[in-house]
Amino acid sequence: MTAHARYEALRTANERGVRTFPRPTAADGSALPVTDYFGRNTFSLSMMSHKLPKPIFKKVRSAILEGTKLGRPEADAVAQAVKEWALANGCTHYTHWFQPMTGLTAEKHDAFLTFDGDGNPLEAFSGEALIQSEPDASSFPSGGMRSTFEARGYTAWDPSSPIFIMENPNGNTLCIPSAFISYTGEALDQKTPLLRSMQAIDAAAKSLLRALGNEADRVIPTLGCEQEYFLVDRAYWALRPDLAIGGRTVIGAAPPKGQSLEDHYFGSIPARVQAFMQEVEVELYKVGMPAKTRHNEVAPAQYEIAPIFAEVNVAVDHNQLTMEILRRVALRHEFRVLLHEKPFAGVNGSGKHNNWSLSADGENLLEPGHDPSSNLRFLAVMAAVLLAVHRHGGLLRASVASYGNDFRLGANEAPPAIMSVFLGDLLGKICDALANDSDLPASPTQAMLELGVSSIPQVAKDNTDRNRTSPVAFTGNKFEFRAVGSAQNPAWPMTVMNTIVADGLTTITGWIQEAGGGADAAFAAIKRAIKASSPARFDGNGYGDEWVVTASARGLKNHAKTPAALDEIMASSSIEVFNKFGVLSPAEVESRYNVLTEQYVKAADIESDLIRQLVDGSILPAAFDELKALSGVGAAAKRTAALTTAVETLETARAGLDTAWEAVHHSDNHAHATVTHVTPALDAVRDAVDTIEGLVRDSLWPLPKYREMLFLF
Repeated sequence: MTAHARYEALRTANERGVRTFPRPTAADGSALPVTDYFGRNTFSLSMMSHKLPKPIFKKVRSAILEGTKLGRPEADAVAQAVKEWALANGCTHYTHWFQPMTGLTAEKHDAFLTFDGDGNPLEAFSGEALIQSEPDASSFPSGGMRSTFEARGYTAWDPSSPIFIMENPNGNTLCIPSAFISYTGEALDQKTPLLRSMQAIDAAAKSLLRALGNEADRVIPTLGCEQEYFLVDRAYWALRPDLAIGGRTVIGAAPPKGQSLEDHYFGSIPARVQAFMQEVEVELYKVGMPAKTRHNEVAPAQYEIAPIFAEVNVAVDHNQLTMEILRRVALRHEFRVLLHEKPFAGVNGSGKHNNWSLSADGENLLEPGHDPSSNLRFLAVMAAVLLAVHRHGGLLRASVASYGNDFRLGANEAPPAIMSVFLGDLLGKICDALANDSDLPASPTQAMLELGVSSIPQVAKDNTDRNRTSPVAFTGNKFEFRAVGSAQNPAWPMTVMNTIVADGLTTITGWIQEAGGGADAAFAAIKRAIKASSPARFDGNGYGDEWVVTASARGLKNHAKTPAALDEIMASSSIEVFNKFGVLSPAEVESRYNVLTEQYVKAADIESDLIRQLVDGSILPAAFDELKALSGVGAAAKRTAALTTAVETLETARAGLDTAWEAVHHSDNHAHATVTHVTPALDAVRDAVDTIEGLVRDSLWPLPKYREMLFLF
């Protein structure tokens, strides 16, 4: 790799034009409005109502909305209708689309083609094929639950998430959202525990509502995932092995300008980037994904896409689809999308802000509301969330723990590793008053909503600022879990959120029932929950050193690095809460711990190999070429001395990384040893390389620089 290749990449990137792409059109060639093609590649309820006989449709609708089981006749009818629809839309294959513990999606394609008894070809798809498939389970992570010789695993259709078509220029594929379980019934995927957690929170929330004098047929958690990402030109990406393999730059000196002027945020979207965004939106609209917002994010070359809320399992599927479509469409525009949490040092990392709420028969339980009963209900649900974060903050931190997210948490508008809740000024004061049995605040200048219980104050909606340093922030009618990493499948953190909130809801319900029920008992239970969870409430600066001290005094956990955070998964309280609500068995909990720990260690190993190869194959050769070119007299002598010292520092750091790597692999706990040994060794190598970048002339530097990747495309 030479500087010539870098300059060629720079020329190529800056000569690219804006891609035009075919938009959905009417028969006369005019562009269709979004409403005319939205969801056309989705076998939605609306599509089913047209394709299925009414009795069958009613049963399918009940299965989707109420969780009832479908019989074989209904499955056969759905399969027949789906097959006809898929074939009419150019599908040649179908796949059970599932989410193993790799964090990605997986699919095995089967052809509709089969043969009759006389050997004649035909296209067939049965209810049995729709409901279940059997991929080889041995090569997927199982965390010790399965051995290689125990390979059988099943994918099972999830009727609550719409079947969809993924388009391809050479033939389309029918995708059936599915769960993935082992032969003995253990969850091998991300979706199965999520669905179980939805059942748990549905039951817990309905019990609380009954204790408050309300009834609901169904309570569902809802979710909106804001997805942040970076774009780099494909030519730069191809010359950066660290980006291509590890997803982030393990070396790279800071440019003269990063995000210091903050002029990228919400700025004018570059034409080439906007064309990419527009094509992404078209592809998402086709599969029924309601993309709503697009904009420049804070860091240069960073962007965001955000959807409209959906049921949490559908929203998770939508987010997985979004990431896949971002990757696919980026290639058409000669971009590479970077979903890593911290692809560039010194600027904002990327998160996946999870906006979570609860809906009872379509009514948001976290909406303060306009009538006394709904406002009492709001306080009870809010208190349950506070109790959940207080009791299970360690587990919540573990749910967002990854090698990549460690680089992001705690800086540049990402929340810290300490799990706390931001409520805002008025709600915070109300909670303080309730916890301390003091006078309740009131503000006649705000739009207040009467709660209807004499001892409860009025609550204002949207009367607070936002706190970007808070991991869990109340934002008017939902909680925004900001700590989720951009590359992460949100199923796992949402499984944890649902489960721990179900625990909070159940606790408050029990307290109400113990006190005999009624509004006074409910109010007392709410006060008790708010008082018990007071340590977890914090509205200040999460980045301040004083918060670390204060949080420690409050008994809050501060796991800055992933290995310590992951240990929380195996805490007795975590195993107990998962088992209590039937979300994960103890063996399934341990499997998640094992998988996540192994992924952490492997990510560090990959980065170690990457940086060694870059140092040996690119950085040191460039430095030696620079030393050869220097005359060694006058000003050049100072430059020679500085570069010689930097090279010696790098060689020492490079040897130190080898020593650190050996220490890790002779340790009994690879993950914790990685933090102790490898992380500082990688930092030392990077510091030395970045110093050398500033000393080697531009014409000799082989790798695309930050200033090029972030600003020049």
